[in-house]
Amino acid sequence: MARDKSIRITVLGTRGSIPTCGVNYAEFGGNTSCYLVEAGGESILLDAGSGLANAPSEFVRTPTILLSHLHIDHILGLGTYQRLSIPGAKTRLCVPAFDQQGAQEAIDRLYSPPLWPLRLGDYGGDLQIEAMQDVMRIGDVSVETKPGSHPGGCCLIRIRYGQKTLVYATDFEHGDEASARLVEFSRGADLLLYDGQYDGMGYETHRGFGHSTYEEGILVMRRGNVRRLLVVHHDPHSTDQELLARERAVGRPDVQFAREGEAIEI
Repeated sequence: MARDKSIRITVLGTRGSIPTCGVNYAEFGGNTSCYLVEAGGESILLDAGSGLANAPSEFVRTPTILLSHLHIDHILGLGTYQRLSIPGAKTRLCVPAFDQQGAQEAIDRLYSPPLWPLRLGDYGGDLQIEAMQDVMRIGDVSVETKPGSHPGGCCLIRIRYGQKTLVYATDFEHGDEASARLVEFSRGADLLLYDGQYDGMGYETHRGFGHSTYEEGILVMRRGNVRRLLVVHHDPHSTDQELLARERAVGRPDVQFAREGEAIEI
């Protein structure tokens, strides 16, 4: 657990689109998006991709899962997350939706027959599904969300505890207006998790896919006076060697590419 007045982020999964595996993907990992944020005694999971399998199933307080959006790679881990089957274990799941009924329907769309044998509410645990709010409190931790830039929509998430702030900007495609909004949303943050699925050349053949580049992440970092940048949502085809080459090309200690299993404290 993070020390008093600090935030600890553990990378549980950082791939985009689909999980991948093999010797060429060992260093950065192959599971899709999931990050454990610990602050003020609270446990918050950002997204529930296949990396959710790396999350603890036991918590002192009720954990909260914040979904940035409902694309499959970001909710893939819910169906096999052990905590949801522990009788009486409470889990709060916040879903981008207009109301609680819409949130429930959105989750049931995938997790129900014929696509999945059970609804998540049938697992035996105490799962509380609710609509994501623009502003929320989780104990002493404040959460703010804003619309991002991604086909079908995606939430930008800002988490603040004490004097520490992190911003989660996954599945974000840069552009003049979108980038300006993100710069303001992340201004002064201690850590920005930014979608760098492509490099500049790769992006040119993937315009409109809803993703960005690590180069653009560095621009947001500079313009928003962000202290550190963690590049996330690695393309499933990007090998360790390719990601290492990009990281070395940047050559800055305040810019890192996310590795599954690493923990960062701010």
